[in-house]
Amino acid sequence: MRDSSHYDIAITMGDPAGIGPEIICRALVAMSPEDRATTLLVGDPAIYRRAARMLGSDLEFVALDAAETAPGSVVVAVVELPEGVELPEGRISAAAGDMAFRCVEAAVDLVQSGCAGVIVTAPLNKAALHEAGHHYDGHTGMLASLTGAPSSFMLLASESLSTLHVSTHVSLREAIDRVTPERIIATVQAGHEHLVSLGIEAPRIAVAGLNPHCGEGGIFGDEDTRCIAPAVEALQARGFAVSGPISADTVFYRASRGEFDLVVAQYHDQGHIPVKLIAFDTTVNVSLGLPIQRTSVDHGTAFDIAWQGKADATNLGSAIAYAHRLVRKDSP
Repeated sequence: MRDSSHYDIAITMGDPAGIGPEIICRALVAMSPEDRATTLLVGDPAIYRRAARMLGSDLEFVALDAAETAPGSVVVAVVELPEGVELPEGRISAAAGDMAFRCVEAAVDLVQSGCAGVIVTAPLNKAALHEAGHHYDGHTGMLASLTGAPSSFMLLASESLSTLHVSTHVSLREAIDRVTPERIIATVQAGHEHLVSLGIEAPRIAVAGLNPHCGEGGIFGDEDTRCIAPAVEALQARGFAVSGPISADTVFYRASRGEFDLVVAQYHDQGHIPVKLIAFDTTVNVSLGLPIQRTSVDHGTAFDIAWQGKADATNLGSAIAYAHRLVRKDSP
């Protein structure tokens, strides 16, 4: 029997009606035997087997609590689709949304118990999640709730540009209300701590402005001078290498040229659009501010191509590689 006391990463299945099972199997096939041996899946082994066979793979899956484990088998912390429930390929369903939630819930337990180091999540569907009665804005809010964290932050990480968000899945009107000195300071602190943990001794962090040209002295709004600038000044007084507010129409370009290690964006689209434009296939979604570590793909369930053998696992591969950096504390 294999020593199952600890795995580097635990990969959740995501919405089983989407591309999660397929891209997980593709990623497993591409892994070295050593990495595969330190990877734990969370989900239904029968679904993983079906996805593997669809890809023509001979991957074998065995339950975490199995008495015997054949060499090379992939270990699964079992979260099963309820008996009699059919998998609705490429469609929103409460059953699939509930299973996606239960996989994340199980993964949190595995990390908190010391069985796994970092969670890697395959995509879930928010509509399916809500249909199942789990009213979260996505993985980030769900993980904050499951771990009891007061708040969490979404980092989009890529080799050429990384952004951390003051707010994410809220309306633009609400996002403006969330631009407060306290929230900006907490966001910068979370980003600073994360980058230091990856070996960057003095992270250079830029804070994007909210309004056009940072408000142009109050002509286009006063949030930049009233909320953002005081937060940046307070952080600078504490020794953080932080700059801002810097107009959003230039700060991302400057960061992509190497001037900054991280940009703090004020709302979802402000940070997502430039990163996805530059590194759509390799951007990793990382949750900060939680008592556990989690990385994820930065795309959805792709119901239109689910269970057709067409899905690309490049982004999941990037999320897995980033998780290995976190658990092994590799140098950037």
